[in-house]
Amino acid sequence: MTAETFEFQVEARQLLQMMVHSIYSNKDVFLRELVSNASDALDKLRIEALRDDALDVDVSDLHIEIEADKDARTLTIRDNGIGMSREEVVGLIGTIAKSGTAEFLQKLKEAQSARDAGAAEGLIGQFGVGFYSAFMVADEVTLLTRRAGEAAGTRWTSTGEGTYTVETVDDAPQGTAVTLRLKPVDNDNRLFDYTSPWKIKEIVKRYSDFITWPIRLVTATGEKKDEDGKDGEEPEPETINSRQALWARPRNEVSDEEYHELYRHLSHDWTDPLETIRIHAEGTFEYQALLFLPAQPPREMFSSGRRGVQLYVKRVLIMEDCEELVPTYLRFVKGVVDAQDLSLNISREILQQDRHIQMMRRRLAKKVLATVKEMRAKQPEKYTAFWREFGPVLKEGLLNDAENRDAILAACSFATTRDAEETATLQEYVERMKEGQEHIYYMTGPSRAAVENSPHMEAYRDKGLEVLVLTDPVDELWVDAVPEFQGKKLRSIAKGEADLGTDEEKEEAKAEREQKQQEYGELLAWLGEQLGDEVKEVRLSSRLTTSPACVVSDSDDVTPGLRSMLRAMGQEMPESKRILELNPGHPLVEGMRKAHAADASAPELAGMAEIVHGMALLAEGGRLDDPSRFTRLLAERLERTL
Repeated sequence: MTAETFEFQVEARQLLQMMVHSIYSNKDVFLRELVSNASDALDKLRIEALRDDALDVDVSDLHIEIEADKDARTLTIRDNGIGMSREEVVGLIGTIAKSGTAEFLQKLKEAQSARDAGAAEGLIGQFGVGFYSAFMVADEVTLLTRRAGEAAGTRWTSTGEGTYTVETVDDAPQGTAVTLRLKPVDNDNRLFDYTSPWKIKEIVKRYSDFITWPIRLVTATGEKKDEDGKDGEEPEPETINSRQALWARPRNEVSDEEYHELYRHLSHDWTDPLETIRIHAEGTFEYQALLFLPAQPPREMFSSGRRGVQLYVKRVLIMEDCEELVPTYLRFVKGVVDAQDLSLNISREILQQDRHIQMMRRRLAKKVLATVKEMRAKQPEKYTAFWREFGPVLKEGLLNDAENRDAILAACSFATTRDAEETATLQEYVERMKEGQEHIYYMTGPSRAAVENSPHMEAYRDKGLEVLVLTDPVDELWVDAVPEFQGKKLRSIAKGEADLGTDEEKEEAKAEREQKQQEYGELLAWLGEQLGDEVKEVRLSSRLTTSPACVVSDSDDVTPGLRSMLRAMGQEMPESKRILELNPGHPLVEGMRKAHAADASAPELAGMAEIVHGMALLAEGGRLDDPSRFTRLLAERLERTL
């Protein structure tokens, strides 16, 4: 079949130009990326062969080969892995049909403007565009590939100048070979001699030593002749990586940099992990695990294509992302688990029922949570960075992991009204509770400012009571799933009666409260009728000290924040009326009482009732059903005061 020529899409062309013009100071990373791609292809073939008996392929000698030809100035990285079909070549390589390309280009520009070389070079692997890094060191790149199980192969060629050619090849070997026609050596611009065996070994040792597949180096220098001028033998391939599984080596034999390089390989994240966790389980069921807590959220944390924990059996990778090994609220955890006694052809359906998998899942979750808790005690700055990025995700576990709920709570910390900067655990909150305080008080809201400035907070602030400030969407959900902590019930300050003070204080205030109730009884009843379509009850408040009114939910009602969130998720909630509370000590409320006592039929009173209710809704960040009517009533009222 004749070669077809295609044009790169606009973003791909921009990306290629950046690569061609060598935006990265460290160009060695191209080999890391191509070797990593080859390793992934071998992993995929191994897994495919385990799952598909009809796939007739030889997996006895899966390997990566690097062939350097000094005379021809070419470097070839080949594997005998899964390979690609023609459609995959065009779709994955020809067009970068990935949604992250635009984001990659934006972050690249940011890294360049900040002159952050480390961040810039890391973006290659993070955004899955590693193949294109070959154009940093090559004038032309040729890819020859054949997918396992297919008869014909595909050759893709480009100089990176805006077009590429694709043709069908009948005699292509299974797997993928990427051949680079290298640019001239330019040491001043860090464009080294990538046909040099020592340079290739140096790069592989630094970035890819731990890869479990053998990486073999073959050097070629044109025609091979012996001393008599006859054709000589090709040099034997040399395996240049140690292939040692880092999780199987003693901790004192592995450097932090080696762990970090494995993390980068697994996660495609160039930043160092925040924490490394080692687990070695012995006994009736043996396994080893090496887990990483990232420093920044993975791009796929809220999508289906995540890279989580890999499952190995006796050093053989059998699942790239074993979701059954970690609960969803720990989906940001990266790493590997290597078990000794699982079946090599285990399926996802079997995994869900396998008792060994369930046992490992429980152990891994407990270890991660214990590590986070310990981090807070011993490395508070690191914990703060972790909690800022992953706290909302970790709190999801409070909803669906009852077994580990106490451990999750111990790892959690919360903003409180005590300190705008410091967070507190529930344990610390309980230890600081005032004498006679029976509940752990909290309030949910869209922001700290909204919570702190809410009328609901007034009496609690005046009495010096600490309140948890919960501003993550998940907080609306978990507070109902965690009824108490150490015998102290969690109580929203925006729901039910405030019920503040000791029994003695309540008794002392009882007479005054009854007197106020008698004074305001008629106004409360009238307001209940006037606002009957909006509220279920109007009552005097014990939580307000400076605001005239607020709206609260009944103890068992859904909060407005949760209602909005569930609606956004497509779940319609039945409407429930709320309660309007009035502050009898506020001049506006006192004035309304007097005006009502003087003339209950005065037309301006009805408008005033709507204004007070509207102000209470706005004060908590709520929405008015009819904003234009509210502003008209308010304008008319203000007009009379001038």
